[in-house]
Amino acid sequence: MVGARVNGKLVPIEYEIKNGDRIEIITSQNSQGPSRDWLKLVKSTQAKNKINQWFKKELKEDNILKGKEMLAQYARAKGFKIVNYTKSQYLDAVLRKYGFRDWDSVLAAIGHGGLKEGQVFNKLVEAYDKENKKALTDEQVLEAAAETQEKLHITKSKSGIVVKGIHDVAVRFSKCCNPIPGDEIVGFVTRGRGITIHRTDCVNVLNMSEMDRTRLIEAEWQQPDNKVSEKYMAEIQVYANNRTGLLVDISKIFTERKIDMRSINSRTNKQEKATISMSFEIGSKEELRSLIEKIRQVESVLDVERTTG
Repeated sequence: MVGARVNGKLVPIEYEIKNGDRIEIITSQNSQGPSRDWLKLVKSTQAKNKINQWFKKELKEDNILKGKEMLAQYARAKGFKIVNYTKSQYLDAVLRKYGFRDWDSVLAAIGHGGLKEGQVFNKLVEAYDKENKKALTDEQVLEAAAETQEKLHITKSKSGIVVKGIHDVAVRFSKCCNPIPGDEIVGFVTRGRGITIHRTDCVNVLNMSEMDRTRLIEAEWQQPDNKVSEKYMAEIQVYANNRTGLLVDISKIFTERKIDMRSINSRTNKQEKATISMSFEIGSKEELRSLIEKIRQVESVLDVERTTG
């Protein structure tokens, strides 16, 4: 469309039609396409979607180049070489994950903001690690731990969890108790999945059978090499008398301390007793202890407990 006539007279595109108007739409094969200003004028969702689709298609080449650079820049910032992670089998894992037909479409989506470069790169790394990580049997892990004759030294860096003394083995923090620096910890050789780090007061550790206890390995925290404080997931339960503004007052503490809250769930029983479950990222046990004490001072809060499994 390049213009319109209403009742035989040319009108601007923002003209609002009235009952009884006779409308003639003027088109041209030489038109360069819609204007972004039209998005402010059109009324239907379908019209807006059509205009947006035109711009996405028209700017796809630019978005592909932009997405490619954004992905490479993200990899460099994390200390990786993107070329090692863009083999066809790793790209296929991303295509399956997000439902794209080809890699250019993924790059274009990154370029126009439909996908985050971080989530795409993390999927590439996941596919790479799955293929390249050396598989160790549970027995080899236990033997390697015995040979060190000392505790596992656990820390976390941008590249993942570091275990001194044992190499080429998958290590992860348990989600049941979310250990953080300062907690007493223990490693558990999970069948076929490497080592899982638990808190020693984790319910799952305390209730282990004697057979499972033979798979435990002593572990302790090690200070990271870099001075940047790494963050760890933690979860707490807040018990309180329900009142208006309770969640706001608690959330304000997290904002003031610049703590990234990941999830919050609140439920209230018939007696107006509220239970609030919160998960967030924290740097150490000392920081968590200080946070819990501050929450306990909030009006109506009865108690705060850390989740133990």
